[in-house]
Amino acid sequence: MNTLDQIKQSIQKAMNSAFYQKHFAGLNIEDIKTMDDFKKLPFTDKEDLRQAYPLGLQAVPDEKIVRIHSSSGTTGTPVIIPYTKKDVEDWAIMFKRCYETAGCTNLDRIHITPGYGLWTAGIGFQAGAELLGALTIPMGPGNTDKQIKMMIDLKSTVICATSSYALLLAEEIEKRGVRDKIHLKKGVIGSERWGEKMRKRIAGELGVELYDIYGLTEIYGPGIGINCQRQSGMHIWTDYMYIEIIDPKTGQLLPDNEAGELVITTLCKEGAPLIRYRTHDLTRIIPGKCECGLDYPRIATLIGRSDDMVKVRGAIIYPSRVEEILSSIDGVSSEYQIMIDHLNGKDILTLFFETAKNADAANLEKAVEHEFKQKIGLTPKAKAVGMGELPRSEKKSTRVFDNRY
Repeated sequence: MNTLDQIKQSIQKAMNSAFYQKHFAGLNIEDIKTMDDFKKLPFTDKEDLRQAYPLGLQAVPDEKIVRIHSSSGTTGTPVIIPYTKKDVEDWAIMFKRCYETAGCTNLDRIHITPGYGLWTAGIGFQAGAELLGALTIPMGPGNTDKQIKMMIDLKSTVICATSSYALLLAEEIEKRGVRDKIHLKKGVIGSERWGEKMRKRIAGELGVELYDIYGLTEIYGPGIGINCQRQSGMHIWTDYMYIEIIDPKTGQLLPDNEAGELVITTLCKEGAPLIRYRTHDLTRIIPGKCECGLDYPRIATLIGRSDDMVKVRGAIIYPSRVEEILSSIDGVSSEYQIMIDHLNGKDILTLFFETAKNADAANLEKAVEHEFKQKIGLTPKAKAVGMGELPRSEKKSTRVFDNRY
């Protein structure tokens, strides 16, 4: 079956849901004769899915649904995604493929720290590890003392975590002087974007190879893509989904190698198929075949989200740009926090960053302010703090606090 036929089949399934019956009202699937016809269909956005709460996305009868997962709902009504038995199995297959791409085998001991429950993380990491046949250690988040004890006693070889929690664990292992008792070889890290400086810190302090795993609750969860041992972008499992890159402002399709917003159409999903779903993740399709030999297309490491941009005094700021600036300054850590306030009729941006205790904080603050002004066009109020003073998280770290509204 060619890609267009798979897409049409997925649209047909989606049209069984209350949401898509309304979203695609008047659509005759037989009118979709070419990929160009398909690309004229309207996008689906997260706000649309919130309107479908609780089960408006369900595209099969109740007796076929075996599980639901949900977004956190921290920014509004949660999105509930129903899964069939096949959806759960397909997700595990993709996740197993991720572990294999990272070089994991059934001889590994996989230590899972992401959360369990309605969130898709922990259970996805576990299902893939079990299908791989590896010894699976389903720790879940928190209790760092116990995490490190189990890591040492059970000789964990693969750590699965958010980048924030991986950094916290790395710092704690270093602080306790138990690095020589740790047997980790690889880290499978997901859930949030992270800069090169943070990557080097985690890899160096844990002594591991790091792999970016990609996914989102609406499209199965983590495990729909990962970077390979060549570290040249993330392979996306396009036998399960079709990907496009669009200009986030105009919605126009962009050619390979041009950065824009990733749009995903599921090809095999039964419980809640999604058609032309705007992920808001910013990346690009890397042209050509990877040297690793995998015959799956690649997207570049995420540079941010089209909806996490903030505007301060006319300057547009993406967290990825801030990370890039900080990574270029020696003595500045990967950890930072931005506070935006409105005082006396003026927007004020304060940038907190971590540095070593013996560092020249005043000069580093001047360097950060200068680079920020040069690269972004806005002078922040830079504040150096000691290493470990900014909050660490077991889940995703919040980097930008906009207090103007």
